[in-house]
Amino acid sequence: MKVLLHYDAGPGLAAQLAALPGIDLTICPEADTALYARLLPEVEVIWHVLRPITAADIAAAPKLRLIQKIGVGVNTIDLEAARARGIAVCNLPGTNSRAVAEMTLLLMLGALRRIAYFDAETRAGRGWSQPPALQDGLFELGGRKVGLVGYGAVPKLLAPVLQAMGCEVLYTARGPKPEAIGAFRPLEALLAEADVISLHVPESPKTRGLMNKAALARMKRGAVLVNTARGGLVDQPALVAALQSGHLAAAGLDVFAAEPVDPADPLLVLPNVVLAPHVAWLSTGTFTRSFGLAAENCRRITNNDTLMFRII
Repeated sequence: MKVLLHYDAGPGLAAQLAALPGIDLTICPEADTALYARLLPEVEVIWHVLRPITAADIAAAPKLRLIQKIGVGVNTIDLEAARARGIAVCNLPGTNSRAVAEMTLLLMLGALRRIAYFDAETRAGRGWSQPPALQDGLFELGGRKVGLVGYGAVPKLLAPVLQAMGCEVLYTARGPKPEAIGAFRPLEALLAEADVISLHVPESPKTRGLMNKAALARMKRGAVLVNTARGGLVDQPALVAALQSGHLAAAGLDVFAAEPVDPADPLLVLPNVVLAPHVAWLSTGTFTRSFGLAAENCRRITNNDTLMFRII
C-alpha cells in the first residue's frame, strides 16, 4: 500500500511512522510541489493535513483509493472530485480533541491576561515599567460566563475544566443536549450574555461568516472571542474593527480566513490579540492517536473492510 503523508514531519514523527507495519510510506513536505507532483501518479492513499487537495491533484492520482484526513475538517478536500472518482474520504474525529481543548483554554487565559504582550515587553526590557492604566485590562477566567458555540468533542472536554475553574458554562447547538455541562442558549442570546465566546463548529456554507459584523456587535462590550475551529467562521475585518474600537477586549486565534496570514494583516499588530499558526491540534498525543487509526484504515481498504469514520 503506497501511502503519501503530505506534511513536514519532524525526525521523531518520521521515525514513528517508519515503524508502522504494512505501509510503504513516503513523506512529502507541503511546500515541495515538485516532489508531490512526481508522487501522485503512484500513490494509493494520501494522509492529508492542511494543504488543500484539489480536483487537479485527484486527477493526477489515477491509483488513489483513499484520502485520509489527519484531523477532522474536510473543507480542504475537493469532495465532489473525490466522489466522482469513487475515492473514499475519511477523517479522524476525536483524535485531536484533547490538544484543541487545551489550546482553547490557553488562548482564553492568554487573551484575558495579555500574555503575548507581556512576553514581548519583558524580552524588550520594558516588562517592569508598564503604565498603571494597564492594570484595568487584566482579567481572571474564573467567575466569567464562557459561551461555547457548538458542543462536540472539544467542548465536552473543555466544559468540565471551565466549570472546575469557577466559570459559568453556556453553550449553543442545534438543540439542548441532556449530557451537556452548562446551560443551553440560542446563539443570539449566548452572544449577548457570555464574557468569552469560543467557536467549535465546522466551516460550511451555513457557518461561514457566522461571526460577522452584526454577530460581533451582539457580543458584550469587553468580551473575548476565541477561535480554534476554522478561520472562515469569522469576518476578519469586522473582528479587527471590533478590537480596535474596544468593543471587544481581546481575541485568541489559532485559525484565520487565509493561511498563512498576510504579514500586512492588521491583526498582527494589535496588542490585545494572542495568535498561533493553526497548531491547536498539534501534539505528540494527537500524532499517536491519529496515525494509528490512519494505518488501520489502510489495512481495511487493502482487505476491503469497512473504513472508520468514512465521509464519502
